[in-house]
Amino acid sequence: MDLNLSGKRALVGGASQGLGAACAWQLAALGAEVILLARSEDKLAALARELPAEQGQKHSYICADSADMPHLATELQAQLDAGGPISIWVINSGGPAPGPAHLASPQEFIHAFAQHLPGSQLMLQLLLPGMRELGYGRIINVLSTSVKAPLPNLGVSNSIRAAMANWAKTLARELAADGITVNNVLPGLTRTARLESLFTYRAQATGKTEEEVAREMLLDVPARRFAEPQEFANAVAFLASPAAAYINGINLPVDGGATASL
Repeated sequence: MDLNLSGKRALVGGASQGLGAACAWQLAALGAEVILLARSEDKLAALARELPAEQGQKHSYICADSADMPHLATELQAQLDAGGPISIWVINSGGPAPGPAHLASPQEFIHAFAQHLPGSQLMLQLLLPGMRELGYGRIINVLSTSVKAPLPNLGVSNSIRAAMANWAKTLARELAADGITVNNVLPGLTRTARLESLFTYRAQATGKTEEEVAREMLLDVPARRFAEPQEFANAVAFLASPAAAYINGINLPVDGGATASL
């Protein structure tokens, strides 16, 4: 099985922590040169120094907010000009705050949409020429199992994730002939800062302790444990590899069997 990413450049969003950092680490371990994207420059700089570089890769980072499109475009174009095409793109943005859909303000929906789809569309149009030139592209969209079944108390997130999923599915059909695949990867309950925030929100809403909330949430996971970020990153790295060339336009849950639908 060909998992070798030597000579390939990868852009990883949300890379300062959690799922993004785990994906960056796995891609680098397989030989890719990784460009980290997030808002925390200190964390990005530290991770860029720590990533595996056994094949001489020179990892770097972009410190930008995906909603600040002029700055993002300038920084990404500079990376393309300096290092050449980027053939692997892991789209990963932080999820909106929890809460019921009917209580969210219109501005919350507008802000969440701006954080996700417009910035992704901008980056897509900057990255596509290089992927087409190489005849190799892997666009991997990190979303949520809410794409298959909306999750309670994540009203804004459920809505925006669905929009991103359908955007990606549309692109999968449009770009496949160019050797570019587009897939959605759906993390379940994974040990990240996002999961900790959900524990806190539910504990405050119900009067239970965070430990009680965690135990209750585990009852919905057949594996009876939370995932580790590295386990999710394994799935992303496979989809980024040459071995996954004919896998396109799918939703891949990495959730220990928690999603009830196929």
